Amino acid sequence: MSIYTQRASNIRKTWLLFTFFLITVIGIGYVFSGLYGNSSILVVAVFFSSITSIISYWYSDKIVLGMYRAQLVSLKEAPELYRIVENLAITAGLPTPTIYIIPDLAPNAFATGRDPKHSVIAVTQGLLNKMDQTELEAVIAHEMSHIGNRDMLLSTAAVILVGFVSLLADFFSRSVFWGGIRGRDDDRGGNAILMIIGITLSILAPIAAILIQLAISRRRESLADTSGSLLTRYPEGMISALQKIAADTTPMRTANNTTAHLLFENPFENKEKTPFLHKLFMTHPPIQERIAALKAMKI
Repeated sequence: MSIYTQRASNIRKTWLLFTFFLITVIGIGYVFSGLYGNSSILVVAVFFSSITSIISYWYSDKIVLGMYRAQLVSLKEAPELYRIVENLAITAGLPTPTIYIIPDLAPNAFATGRDPKHSVIAVTQGLLNKMDQTELEAVIAHEMSHIGNRDMLLSTAAVILVGFVSLLADFFSRSVFWGGIRGRDDDRGGNAILMIIGITLSILAPIAAILIQLAISRRRESLADTSGSLLTRYPEGMISALQKIAADTTPMRTANNTTAHLLFENPFENKEKTPFLHKLFMTHPPIQERIAALKAMKI
C-alpha cells in the first residue's frame, strides 16, 4: 500500500471510528431506556455522543497537551528544535507545526492536531537531552509523518471516544450492581433480554473500542517509521533513536495508558520478546520488530 493510499485509508478510519462510537453510544442508550423505562435516556445518550464527537474533533489536541503538561516554546527558547522541525516541514511540504516541550526526563514525543494546518509536535525534555542531532531529526521526522499521513486526529480522538464508551459501560455495570434497574412486572421477560444485551454491551464495547484503537495505533507507528526514514533519507538515525530509547530506563511520569498510543514509543512496553496474545493489546509494534523493518529498508 502506498503512503497516499494509507493517508486516504486513515481518513476513512477516522470517520469509521466516529461512526462506531455514535452507534455504540446510541445502542447503549437504547438499552438503558428499555431497562429504566425512560425514553429520555436515549435522547441524552445521543446528545452526549454528539457533543463528545464535536469536542474530540476540535479540542482533543488541547486535552492531550494538558494531560502531559506540555509547554508552548518559542524560536528563541528552542532554536535548534525549531530549525529541525521547520526543515523537515519544508521537506515534507507541510505547514510548520506548533512546538511544545513536555517537562519529563524520559525520551519520547508525539504529534497531535485535527489537520496539518493545526498540527502540534510535542517532545520531552529527556528527548532533547539524550538524542544527538540525527536521532532527534529521526524522531521529529516520525512525528512529522504522522501529520503528513493524516492520522493525528484518529489517534487523539480515540483517546476521548474510547474513554467515553468505557465511562458509559462503567455506569451501566454500577447501576446493575446497585439494583438501579426497574421495570414493569408484566414485562420481566423483555427486561431480562435487555439486561443480557446491556451487560454484553457493557463488557464488549470497551474491549472492541480499545482493540480498534490499538490495531490502528500499531499500523500507524510502522507507517510513520517508514515515512520518517524516507523523509530524512537516513533510517540509521531512526534505528539509533529506537535503540537508545529501548535502553533508557527513565520512567515517564506524565504517561498514562489512555494516551500511550500517541507517543513515539510506548512508555510502558516491556522491551523483551512478547507473546502473541500480549501483542494484541500493545499500542506499538515491538521495538525489535520496528528496528528489523528499518534495517530491511532500501533507500
